[in-house]
Amino acid sequence: MMTDLFSSFDPSLIQTSSNTQSLNTLLIWLANLIPIFAIQSFLWIAPTRTSQILSVPMTIMNDQMSRTLGKSIKGMTSIISPLFLFLILTNWTGLIPYVLPASSHLLFTLSFGLPLWLALMISSAKNSISSFTAALLPEGAPDWLNPFLTLAETISIMVRPATLSFRLAANMSAGHIVLALMGSYIISLLLIQNISLFIILMPAHMGYILFEVAMGMIQAFIFCLLLSMYSEDHSH
Repeated sequence: MMTDLFSSFDPSLIQTSSNTQSLNTLLIWLANLIPIFAIQSFLWIAPTRTSQILSVPMTIMNDQMSRTLGKSIKGMTSIISPLFLFLILTNWTGLIPYVLPASSHLLFTLSFGLPLWLALMISSAKNSISSFTAALLPEGAPDWLNPFLTLAETISIMVRPATLSFRLAANMSAGHIVLALMGSYIISLLLIQNISLFIILMPAHMGYILFEVAMGMIQAFIFCLLLSMYSEDHSH
């Protein structure tokens, strides 16, 4: 018996045979290894068709980084561009049945958002501590308002990794929960032989799958875009 909605993605809680449970568990592990296997194509000397396709999102993120001050931070572009590709592939693994993408877990998203944000903060303070602290106070503010503005700006900077990670995890979880509910409802219509309503809802379900494909790319882009925008506050 499933305890909550997230349990529908856990094959160990589904009442099936032991062989089917083992197969579903193996499928989950293989699905989460897909991004790693896909990125391995870049290790070939001659570019393959797969590597050429995978290089498109990295080129897009390289262009985005070139429009920000993050391009002057050593190694920033080399981290954000592969991360963009990795998040896209990770988000798409959720389209596999009974697989909840790793990016829907807060621990996974925090493992990327928190270290990168902290690295930017440490690098900025090490580069110029005066510029780093001066950025906490907006220009042209009245003197009596300075303590409150400094406190508000400090809080907004401190919550950045949490909001960054929560946004990706929440959006990916919500999207795939809706996808699972639609799939369950359509299957129930087929079982009760309600063919007319099944024919009506099936195109909507297929359209939502395409929407989730686009959403996986958009959420990965927003995650990396915000990181590139955070680099704008880096002291130079």
